[in-house]
Amino acid sequence: MLDYEATELEERAGCALNHDLRQHFPALAQFSSTKELEASMLYARLRPEIERVLNGVAQESFADSSVSLSENSEKIRATAWNIERGIKLDGIIRMLGEHVAFRESDVLLLTELDYGMARSGNRFVAREIAEELKLNYVFAPCYINLEKGSGLEAHVAGENQQAIHGNALFSRYPLCNAHSIRLPNGKDKMRGREKRLGSQRAVVADMMHPLGEVRLVSLHLDAHSTQRHRHRQMKIVLDHLGTLKPDMPVLIGGDWNTSTYNSRRALYSIAGFARRVAMGVRRVIVKHYLHPDRWFERKLFREIEKRGYDYRGLNETGAGTLHYSVEDLSVNTNMRDWIPNWCFWFINWALKENGGRCSLKLDWFAGKGLRAISAEAPRVIGNMRDDDGPLSDHDAIMLDFVPE
Repeated sequence: MLDYEATELEERAGCALNHDLRQHFPALAQFSSTKELEASMLYARLRPEIERVLNGVAQESFADSSVSLSENSEKIRATAWNIERGIKLDGIIRMLGEHVAFRESDVLLLTELDYGMARSGNRFVAREIAEELKLNYVFAPCYINLEKGSGLEAHVAGENQQAIHGNALFSRYPLCNAHSIRLPNGKDKMRGREKRLGSQRAVVADMMHPLGEVRLVSLHLDAHSTQRHRHRQMKIVLDHLGTLKPDMPVLIGGDWNTSTYNSRRALYSIAGFARRVAMGVRRVIVKHYLHPDRWFERKLFREIEKRGYDYRGLNETGAGTLHYSVEDLSVNTNMRDWIPNWCFWFINWALKENGGRCSLKLDWFAGKGLRAISAEAPRVIGNMRDDDGPLSDHDAIMLDFVPE
């Protein structure tokens, strides 16, 4: 993919996020921990600019504002999808614009979007989606990447430009009160092969829909973290939402990484996998990977319900959204960045009787003050591909609802 040359309009849209930090990336990447980094004179000098970028949001309106509020609508359709950086952006845009279900979405809650990363052609992923599909959008940075990425991404041609990665939400209707919620890291992002500044952020905005205002949250919880940490991140989001006024229906959607694992360190993941093998591979795949709320991630989901949010009625029960295969070269290459090679023999052996595959349920909706339309059941949308293969490593989830 050729590097994308930003237009003058795009430069203006991203001005809150644009920076001149790239010249310092090699020096910043020399530090082996965040503690060491933050104690340095270099970081002290650059910190105001780093925080300006990470605390910023990019927001633009491409939808036709003259008709959006007057349209007759009996429901709101929301789609949440981890688009894996936006590496296959052209195919993703075609899918969102042409697929019979996606093109009727009023809301897109998307996670993992790049701005100026070599692995995705140095494109502004959020802005291109919004411009092509005539949507309003809000994009919030999570990380300033000091490296090209992990696994196969580390070897792509070209160099990062803005080197930003984040989350976004989109709507055909006006968005206001946009901001982001900073979430604590589950592991030190300066340790390991992919060094980054920043942390995950939830993106929040209020949508002005003909059926009523709805508060939208695009949420990506940490992958390399513990079940307790993901629960903590969710509590922070819910605490923040509880302070916002006025009260209105709320929809939270995204990749919550409810893998059932403590993945903060490779050793913990290996031990956890051995435990699940001892429990019975088939039993864990069917009863736990697809139902993480039953046991391993139960505290997170009980927290949601304790705060008055529903998730049970807003998601397709037992439907996986990420599918692992022992033959997947890119996934296995990424995994080799943090677990030893001998583990793959163990994984292959354990999954042999299940065809070398398993599925996890990582992507979810939760809502308050709204209800799903029973005739249009919540569903997972899978098998999204183009001629080069899957458009993302995640399936999308879709929900039709009305505010109450």
